[in-house]
Amino acid sequence: MKKLFFILFFLSSFNVFSAGSKIDIPKYDWSWKGFFGTYDRASAQRGLKVYREVCAGCHSMNYLSYRNLSDLGFSEDHIKVIAAENLILDGPNDEGEMFERDGLPSDKFANPYANDKAARAANNGAYPPDLSLIVKARPKGADYVKSLLLGYVDPPKDMTIPNGQHYNKYMAGNLIAMASPLSDGLVDYDDGTQNSMDQMTTDVTTFLAWAAEPSLEDRKRMGFKVILFLVVLFILAYISKQQIWRDVKY
Repeated sequence: MKKLFFILFFLSSFNVFSAGSKIDIPKYDWSWKGFFGTYDRASAQRGLKVYREVCAGCHSMNYLSYRNLSDLGFSEDHIKVIAAENLILDGPNDEGEMFERDGLPSDKFANPYANDKAARAANNGAYPPDLSLIVKARPKGADYVKSLLLGYVDPPKDMTIPNGQHYNKYMAGNLIAMASPLSDGLVDYDDGTQNSMDQMTTDVTTFLAWAAEPSLEDRKRMGFKVILFLVVLFILAYISKQQIWRDVKY
């Protein structure tokens, strides 16, 4: 009996602790949610600009090619310009040596570091994660990514922040190696959109959501066609059944 009481007490204490440590992530209204939702391409294009000017210095996008940007409405010439702004390690050449060249639309997004160890060395031992699938890889996806970017606030007065760490109210444990990457007015938008911090976090999250699931809209369109086909098939099957069994008396 004492053992049973101890086990129940332990489990209840664990549940209380878990509930107390739970972080509530705000929910946002995203354009691609819902059966007929689509990506806001203007927002995603601005998000690409935020990524290129802010995030690309530390975070890679290893699963995304420059040519994929055509899905966001970029022209072939514009994509060539974007790709050419990056140096890509290629080779070996005829002398057996590796060399750098301007990026091509067929290339993957340029990696800011030569390897994982170089990435850790440049970030005090912390490895900046690849962002290609970050929205799919994190629980609550886009809501979590935007919340994390907006979650940098002053820590509680009784909390000591270790060197190289920063307080973030939406990060597990509230400590994160990355400093707040965005601030109001940091990135100038070509279309005149207000470059507030909230707008920039929305735009870069939209871009990352598209990068993680670029075929989302195609799947939704296919799903709609399948449902429409099944509805028509059901109607035809019902009419056929009525015709075949019309002379049969029950």
